[in-house]
Amino acid sequence: MEHQAGVSGLSGVESGVRSAGHRWKVLGVGFAANASFSAAFSGIPTTAVFLRSGYHLGNDGLGLVLGMLGLGIAVSELPWGLLTDRWGDRRVLLLGLLATAAALAGLAVFASPSAAHVPGVTTLALGLLLVGLLGGSVNGSSGRAVMAWFREGERGLAMSIRQTAVPAGGGLGALLLPMLAAKGGFVSVYALLAAGCAVTAGFAWCWLHEPANAVSDAKNDASYPSSSRAGAAVPAAPAVSPLRDIGIWRVALGAGVLCVPQLAIVTFGTVFLHDFIHAGVLGISVTMAAVQTGAALARVWSGGWTDRRGNRRAYMRACSMLTALLFAALALATGVAGHHHAAFTTAFTTAFTTAFALMVIAGGVSASAWHGVAFTEMATLAGTSRAGTALAIGNTCLFLTLFVTPLVIPPLLSLGSWPMVWAVASVCALVALPVFPRAVRQRERGAPRTCDATR
Repeated sequence: MEHQAGVSGLSGVESGVRSAGHRWKVLGVGFAANASFSAAFSGIPTTAVFLRSGYHLGNDGLGLVLGMLGLGIAVSELPWGLLTDRWGDRRVLLLGLLATAAALAGLAVFASPSAAHVPGVTTLALGLLLVGLLGGSVNGSSGRAVMAWFREGERGLAMSIRQTAVPAGGGLGALLLPMLAAKGGFVSVYALLAAGCAVTAGFAWCWLHEPANAVSDAKNDASYPSSSRAGAAVPAAPAVSPLRDIGIWRVALGAGVLCVPQLAIVTFGTVFLHDFIHAGVLGISVTMAAVQTGAALARVWSGGWTDRRGNRRAYMRACSMLTALLFAALALATGVAGHHHAAFTTAFTTAFTTAFALMVIAGGVSASAWHGVAFTEMATLAGTSRAGTALAIGNTCLFLTLFVTPLVIPPLLSLGSWPMVWAVASVCALVALPVFPRAVRQRERGAPRTCDATR
């Protein structure tokens, strides 16, 4: 491993201290890496209104360019994950962050609209596709690093904190990018995102290393004690590849379907707020930032809670049901308001706007809260030595959804307007329920749960 040379001069005591305390720096790097890339793939869609006007796009063109980000990530996730398990997380994360920063800088220079020139939809789509292809390296490599440094019983919290970076970065992007797009154009948007990735690469260079006691085999996971409160047994890394593990695929596919309502909010939430309830730039930014902030807090809480309870699978299924109910309510409310839209907006302007903004926030948070728990489940089933591949499978399913969702929403708007969009999102959340694997019940009532240890 590349870190071995770097620790060869350390005494055993010094290595142990580093192994015990350095993990928080590694978690910080994983958080920063995911946040910097999330600011791009979750933040750019919050500029959808300005993308539409600045690049002269219709809703179909807007859906295409936003979907290209997801397609790039989905196509590249699995190769990056396999490469991470082969090369190590440090090399892959550094390469990915620097390459993504270069791609965003290229968009700033060559694909930003101006008074003299407006790039075509093909140029923008290919540029965002490239950003997705390169940025797909971040998820699996940072997740594998966190799994290597944290033990079972605390991994759920650690992975949820890392996953919290996705809504945190998206929330920061939602606050800053629309204002930058409105005042400074897309040159400033892409330049800021490029700078974030480059700075994070510097932190990764300084702090991201393999743990001194890392073991790349089944013993590495089997030797980790489970949380005394969770009581979950830890399986040895299976001999079968994660690519052929049905338990991992069920979690990944369920997560991909459950991402539909989340991504409907992320990609077209700003358009809904602008077109349907006529919110201004500030209201849109605050609402979308609240979605991401609430999701971040929910992920941290859910990671710690499921570590203590040992109920990851049950929690994912509960999120599926709650999300289906919230989006069904949003579809119903939107349908009712659509029939009396003029009366609502004239007599109850503030209440009308606030009510729908709160519904968007509630649905978005529920549809995002489970991410860290799902990724912990997949990585635990695979074992640390194969975690890069397992996390890549999950991310491939998630980002295929990011590609498809923006493409499907414009036709749904044409057929049935916003009620149909939210109704389809509700159905997708409900479909995820039977896809997620069920928890395995213990025969003895007082026995600890092992839903995270068995497939």
